[in-house]
Amino acid sequence: MSSLGGDGHDGVEGDEVDTLDGLIENIETAAKVPAKRRKTGIKSTVERLSSVLYAQGALPDELARLVDLLTIRAHLDQVSLASIVRNLYPSAKVADDVVLRLVGALGHGQLKASLPLQALFLRWLIMVYHLLENPTILSQAYGVLFNLIDTAAIRPQLCHLLALITRRKHVRPFRIQAILGLSRQTGSDPNLTALLRVFKNYYPEIIVGDITKGRAASFKHPDPSWREKLDEIQRKRSERYDDGAARNGFAINHDIGRPLIGAKTLFPAVHTFHAQETSVTLEEIDSAESLAGKLEKIELPSQLVAVLADPLLQKFMLLRPDAEASSRISNWLTACLADVASGDAETGLLLDILDVVHPYALATKTLPPLLLTSMGQFLSVWDGSIKRDAVLETLSFAPLIEFDGNTLEPLEHSILDNTAASQVALLKFYTLLLRRWTATTLAAETTAAPTPAATAIPKLIEHVNNLALTLTQTSPTVGTHLDLLDFYEAAAALYSKPKLLQLIDITIPPPLLVYTLHFSQSLVVVSRLSGVLAAYKLAWEAVMSPAVARQLTRRERDQIDTFNGFLMDLCNCLWRGRAFSTTDLNAQGCHIPPPVQATLAAYVAAAAAQAGASGLSLTTAFGLSYSPLLCLQSIAHVRKLEDEEMAMILTRHGGPVTQASLGQLANRGGLKLSWQEYRAGVLRHLEAQGFPGIPELMYNTMKNLMKTRR
Repeated sequence: MSSLGGDGHDGVEGDEVDTLDGLIENIETAAKVPAKRRKTGIKSTVERLSSVLYAQGALPDELARLVDLLTIRAHLDQVSLASIVRNLYPSAKVADDVVLRLVGALGHGQLKASLPLQALFLRWLIMVYHLLENPTILSQAYGVLFNLIDTAAIRPQLCHLLALITRRKHVRPFRIQAILGLSRQTGSDPNLTALLRVFKNYYPEIIVGDITKGRAASFKHPDPSWREKLDEIQRKRSERYDDGAARNGFAINHDIGRPLIGAKTLFPAVHTFHAQETSVTLEEIDSAESLAGKLEKIELPSQLVAVLADPLLQKFMLLRPDAEASSRISNWLTACLADVASGDAETGLLLDILDVVHPYALATKTLPPLLLTSMGQFLSVWDGSIKRDAVLETLSFAPLIEFDGNTLEPLEHSILDNTAASQVALLKFYTLLLRRWTATTLAAETTAAPTPAATAIPKLIEHVNNLALTLTQTSPTVGTHLDLLDFYEAAAALYSKPKLLQLIDITIPPPLLVYTLHFSQSLVVVSRLSGVLAAYKLAWEAVMSPAVARQLTRRERDQIDTFNGFLMDLCNCLWRGRAFSTTDLNAQGCHIPPPVQATLAAYVAAAAAQAGASGLSLTTAFGLSYSPLLCLQSIAHVRKLEDEEMAMILTRHGGPVTQASLGQLANRGGLKLSWQEYRAGVLRHLEAQGFPGIPELMYNTMKNLMKTRR
C-alpha cells in the first residue's frame, strides 16, 4: 500500500498509520479529546482507516476495538462514526460480545448512540447475520430488540432484523397485539406488515383478517455491492487460513435478506404453514441435539421440494423417510419436466434444477427416482458439455439397474462427440458408478445376489472394456492410462470382498489393454497395472477355494487361461528374462506376432553389439536390469548397498546388473551379492519408493518368492 501519511494533519509519520492497529490507536486517542482542543484534525485518519478496512477487513480483535469506538460516547463526530460503520468489513466470524455491544447501544438515553447511527448498527447486523459466531445470540436479545419497535427512526432496519431472527418461540400473543396496535397508529406501516406476515407463517390460525394483506416492505439485502465486497474479503482470508467455518447444516436457512443466486430461486424456503401451538416445526431446530431430541415430533414442512436445497431438511428426510413426502417431491419434478416438454418453460430450467439436485445427491447419496426415469427427456435437451461434471456425478448415484448396451445409450449419445475428452469423461463416470454400485451391494444385508447386481456389474465392466480399448487408440497418454487404471482398481477392490465375490462373476480386462499398459512409458502405470493383476489373482484363488461358497461359472472358466497368460507373459518380461516366449504353459508372447519378434530381436542385437552390452537381448530387454522403466531403480539399489559397504569393497558395479556380472564383481573385490538376492532387493527397493505393484505381482505369482515372502 502506498504511503498515506503525507498530509501532515495528524502528527503521525512513517508506516505507523499504514497499519490498521496504528490507525485505530490514533483514533482512540483522538476520541478522548474534544474536537476544539485537538491540535490536529481526525478526518484524514478516518479516511485512511476506511480505506484499509475496505481493502482487507478487520480481524476479530480489531473489530471489537472499532465497535467500542462506535458505541462508547466520546468526542468523535457523527460523520466519522458513520464512515467507520459503512466500511466495517469483518474478515472472520463476528463474536458475541461485538453483537451485544451493538444491541446495548440501541434505544433512548444520553449514553446511547444517535438514532441515525443506531439505524446503521442494525443495518450492519443484517448484512453480517450469516457470519455470526453464535447465530442464537440475537435470539437471546429478541425481547430487547422488539421493545424498540415503536422507534420510527430505526423501525425499517429493526423489522428486517427481527424478520431474520424470528422463530416459533418468539411469536407470542402480546407481541402480535403490540404490532397490530402500532400498525393502526402508524397507518399500516409496511415494515410492520411484513414482520406480521413472518409471524403468521408460524401461527396462521391466530393471525387472521386483512391486516397482513396490506402493503408490505420487501426485506431485501440493504447493499448488495457491500455484500460482494464482504464475500471477497472473506474468500481471500479463507484461502490463507482454514478456519473451519463450514456450515454444519443443522439449521434452516432463514437468510431471507439475501437473494438466492441462480437456480435456487426456483425452490421455496422451508416453512410449516398451519402449525398448531403444540406443534414442533423444523424451523425451531438449531442444533444436532435439538434435531435428535425432537425427530419423531417434527411436522413435515408445507413445501417439501425445499429438501433439494436445504441441508437440515435433507437430514430430516434421511432420518425419517416418508413415502408421501417422496411422492410430493417427485410430483413437483414431474411438473417441471412437463413444462419444459410442453414449451411452457425454457430448457435451461432442467439445468437449473440440476444445480440443486447435484448437492442433494451428494448429501443423501441417492438420486430422486423421477430424475432417473426422466433421464431420456433431460438428455434430449442437454448438449453434453454444459455442467458435464455435475450431470455425471449426479447420475453416478443411479441405483442398481439391469445393465446392457442400451441402458445408458442416451447418456453416451449426448456426451460422445468424437473427442478423446468426451470418452475420458464417460470413463470417469463409469468408474464412479462402479464404486457406488459396489458400496450398494456391499451394504445389502442379504447374502443372495440382490437383483440386478449379479448381472449388472459384470456387464458394466464388459462395456467399459470396449471403451478402454478405444481410449488406448484415441488418447494413448499416461493421463488416460491412469484414468483407465482407476476403473480397474475399482473392479479389483470389488473382487477383494468375499461377500461380493460370492455374488458377482469375475470379469478380466481385455488382453490388448493389459499388454498396452504393460509397455507404457510410465513406471506408475506399470506398477498400478501389476497391482491390479495381483488383486485379480487373489480373487481367482478365493473363488476356487472354500472361502467362497460357489462354483466357477462357465464364463469365468473361459477367462482363466487368458488371465494365466497375462501372468506368465508379465513374469517372463520382468523376472524370468524370457520376454515374448510362447513355449511356457499359458504363455501368449504378449500377442506379438513371430515376424515382429524376429525384427525386434535383430534390432536389439545390433544395438547391443554397438553399445558393447553383452547381456542385452530382446528376451532380457524388459527385465529389472535393462528395462527403461526399471534400470534406474535397479542400479540405485545396488549403489545403496555399495555405499553401505564402502569400507569393504574395492570396486563398484558399472551396470546393468546380470547374473554373470555379479560373479565377476565379487572376484574383483566388489560387492558380494547373489542374483536372487539382487532381484529380491530390487523388489524391496521398489516398494520403498512407492511402486508396490510389481513386487506384489511377483510375490503372488513366482513360487520361490512366495516362500520368501512367507
